[in-house]
Amino acid sequence: MACSLDESYRHCQRLAKRTAGNFYFSFLTLPRDRFRAMCALYSFMRETDDHGDSDQSRDVRTVGLAAWRSEVARVLDGADAVHPVLPALADVVRCHSIPRQSLFDVITGVEMDVGPVAIQTFDELRRYCHHVAGAVGLACIHVWGFHDDRAIAAAEECGLAFQITNILRDLREDVARDRIYLPREDLDRFGYSSDDLRRGVVDDRLRNLMQFEVARAREHYHRATALFDYLDAPGLPILDAMLKIYGGLLDEIERHGYDVFSRRVSLSRWRKWRITAGAWWRNRRGVRRRIAEGGTGT
Repeated sequence: MACSLDESYRHCQRLAKRTAGNFYFSFLTLPRDRFRAMCALYSFMRETDDHGDSDQSRDVRTVGLAAWRSEVARVLDGADAVHPVLPALADVVRCHSIPRQSLFDVITGVEMDVGPVAIQTFDELRRYCHHVAGAVGLACIHVWGFHDDRAIAAAEECGLAFQITNILRDLREDVARDRIYLPREDLDRFGYSSDDLRRGVVDDRLRNLMQFEVARAREHYHRATALFDYLDAPGLPILDAMLKIYGGLLDEIERHGYDVFSRRVSLSRWRKWRITAGAWWRNRRGVRRRIAEGGTGT
């Protein structure tokens, strides 16, 4: 049975509130219509991830992702949707002129995660990050609104910064799934092996490696701040909030001596609320504040 558009939007909002974590707080800075759109866009990303991260076999997940790609394409072409996320997604794509390819790139990124992952070089990591994060950023700025095509490259930088942060935070969980996203060339540079990573060794080699990766992420956060010049007004608070929340994760990684194995790094709910409220208030008053090197500024 087809799902109505209103039902689809309500489903996406419930799903985003329940599972979006860091993202959901930043969504709250948006006007109502764009908030709904971001919930729908996030829900598509969540469903796509779930297809790739299920406990089913590699072959079953691969077939499932191919079927999901076909279903998304069919609905975007105007067919009725049964899956509760897709009517809202199709409406958002139409209303905000989101390039379809960015959605299919996300599916490709999840397909890249099916099975063992071993990244060899930073260029390879950048290509991976485009699919799982840069394409997401491109879709997002169409919802937020932008007035300069240079926003596209800046959104790519933003996605890269966020994804490197996720990789550093999730080292323990990813290696348990046989996924090593830190480039082999970086591991070799600091004499830290994939076996050390699997055993969760915390020593000066890891600290030096993590310090290098955090500095790299901060450089991309710095480049991402160019987006403030290219976004329309509704997009400024959400960018402000997201940069501070994700930059705050880097601060926490540093504060815990780069040990991401003994505990999962996170920000408290209160701290995320404070960041979100501050971003909304600053931009409501017309005070645009640049984010310095990916720090929180809280």
